[in-house]
Amino acid sequence: IILFSLINPSSRRSPAKPGSTLSKPFSRTPQFTASRKMETSNINGSRKTSRSAHAHAILGPELCARLFETRVLLVGAGGIGCELLKNIVLTGFGHITLLDLDTIDLSNLNRQFLFKKKDIKHSKAMVAAQTASAFNPNVNIRPIHANIKEPQFDIEWFSGFDIVLNALDNLDARRHVNKMCMAAGVPLVESGTAGYLGQVQPLLKDRTECFDCVPKPTPTTFPVCTIRSTPSQPIHCIVWAKSYLLPQLFGEDEDGTNELDEAEKQGENAEEIAALRKEALAYKAVRSALRSAQTTEDIAQRVFKKVFHSDILNLLSMSDMWRSRAAPTPLDFHTIQEGSFVIQRPSNSNANTGNAQVMHFQPANGHANGSVHSPSSSSSSPNGVSGLRDQRALSLRDTLELFISSTNRLARRLREGENTISFDKDDDDTLDFVTAAANLRSAAYYIDRKTRWEVKEMAGNIIPAIATTNAIISGLIVLQALHLLRKSYAQLRNVHVQFKPTNPLSTSTMCPPNPKCGVCRDTYTKVLCDPARVTLGEIVDGVLGGEKREVSVYEDKRILSDPDWDDNLERTLESMNVGRGMFLTIVDEDEEWGTIVIALSVLPPNHPSDDPAYILPSLLPSPPRLEKRASAPPPAPSRKRSAPDDEIGEVKPLAKRAKTDTNGTATLSVIASPSKRRKLEEDGLLMLSSKDDKIEDDVIEID
Repeated sequence: IILFSLINPSSRRSPAKPGSTLSKPFSRTPQFTASRKMETSNINGSRKTSRSAHAHAILGPELCARLFETRVLLVGAGGIGCELLKNIVLTGFGHITLLDLDTIDLSNLNRQFLFKKKDIKHSKAMVAAQTASAFNPNVNIRPIHANIKEPQFDIEWFSGFDIVLNALDNLDARRHVNKMCMAAGVPLVESGTAGYLGQVQPLLKDRTECFDCVPKPTPTTFPVCTIRSTPSQPIHCIVWAKSYLLPQLFGEDEDGTNELDEAEKQGENAEEIAALRKEALAYKAVRSALRSAQTTEDIAQRVFKKVFHSDILNLLSMSDMWRSRAAPTPLDFHTIQEGSFVIQRPSNSNANTGNAQVMHFQPANGHANGSVHSPSSSSSSPNGVSGLRDQRALSLRDTLELFISSTNRLARRLREGENTISFDKDDDDTLDFVTAAANLRSAAYYIDRKTRWEVKEMAGNIIPAIATTNAIISGLIVLQALHLLRKSYAQLRNVHVQFKPTNPLSTSTMCPPNPKCGVCRDTYTKVLCDPARVTLGEIVDGVLGGEKREVSVYEDKRILSDPDWDDNLERTLESMNVGRGMFLTIVDEDEEWGTIVIALSVLPPNHPSDDPAYILPSLLPSPPRLEKRASAPPPAPSRKRSAPDDEIGEVKPLAKRAKTDTNGTATLSVIASPSKRRKLEEDGLLMLSSKDDKIEDDVIEID
């Protein structure tokens, strides 16, 4: 950190001068270089720009010259990305490609210092490159506003970089970049922050563990019926308002059929799902009314009655659902508006009566309108711009007023030409709607209500971000990148920033690759091809060098071929929706060789049309030979009486294959391929390899 405080003197962007290259419009992938002259100083007899003088003094001329020729891919231009871009520009990395899919939000401005208010809704990559190019006149920055998972960013593209620096904020993109770097053999520096905590992890194929060597926690998900029918926590109501109600009314015209079909397959309550299907159809009329030119201000009342009264009454009609849980209370629009509605909760003694119609109710807090706050807490309008607005707990009446106001605002936007409206934590209209709808639902189900700030934090999946942590992590990223570029692998370290005053930084040596990792243990190779002309069989045979093996071929989770189903081998890749940027995985069913992963790229433009439609690597992949598993010891003889042969009843067939060992003796082994096993079990087949094998009365006789 001290090193980079010396290399990168305090700098913030200077405004673009009129007539400079920075004030000109830019295209999708422009290249930015500063044109202004900078002061120079004499260091060791050579004249260097003052901006890079400290870097030359500390790193030395040889390393600085190498950095200037280094091609860096920086993925992400957010909190870490802005700090990191500034660091690598001032350190002297000469060729930087910056890629980010996002646009600038208002909430970014407090820590992403490369952006200003005028940049809101513009591409992060474009604006960051334009701003940072003023820091160093010798650096070439190429911004790309795109998704890193797009097909054009294939292994050939990744191979064009000397190092990749990750500044991402989602697990899926991190895993994708990790796999591409493992396939291309390009060093990667992974990073992340959460409040005062942070981590930097250098990754290199075959030398260190990769990002997927250690399992990551899966994102929290909730059953459909819990979200739609039986919420019990504030997050359930917030997810319902954000991911179901808002899209249902103002988003794409979806009836939720796929979601309900999947829930039905998962074994969720069939009666609840049937009711939810009926409920989804009823929303179509409300959607149409919201978009109609004849819509009046009463549309919010209509939506309220549908969602918080009629739908809850429909749920109450399913009495079995409420045998072991408290039944919700339908909300009444007019009594809430008048301030006379009282939130009621079923008494505990009647929670399991099994009769929703005879439940006794008692006030939840003894306060009409469900408010326990002083009158002053709700004296201001929910639509006011008070500094405490986000953190003020609204009464039920104020929540209703916020629901009416936000619904009318969103409906007006639809009538003015917006086709669909999706949730954005920085969009006041959608945030107000989700806050009001979630809290009204919470009231109906006796769940604690949340402030607007708390809803924004939970609905926006906001991870606390601190600019200082981002700055520390970005400096550590560059330090690890220098070790990788100098091949000083013994100096590589995992670095953790901790909330411990006595030990804010902790380091650990790099772990070797996990032999059970599903990403870095595989053998990668690259094939250039024309998907419209090359067949799957040509690719597989070419990569295997014509060697006949029993293999299965996958594309992601799709099985394209296996030893018992080879129909697709004669089909072109394009006919199976396989193309550039995808991976074909070849698995040896005999478990003798490791897995081969083929990264697909396109043929060069000058490839002769009469040549084969693919180009194999000069060296074919050589996967490691797998160690044979030790055979299980024979079972101990049972002391129980076994049934005579003539009393053996029907035995469920098990898909097995008879194989011949080196001594010519036939042996039975369970088929390893899940797809093969499933296929054979469905067909009830027994496959025999030995010509002397025969089947008599469901008994396999092996000579």
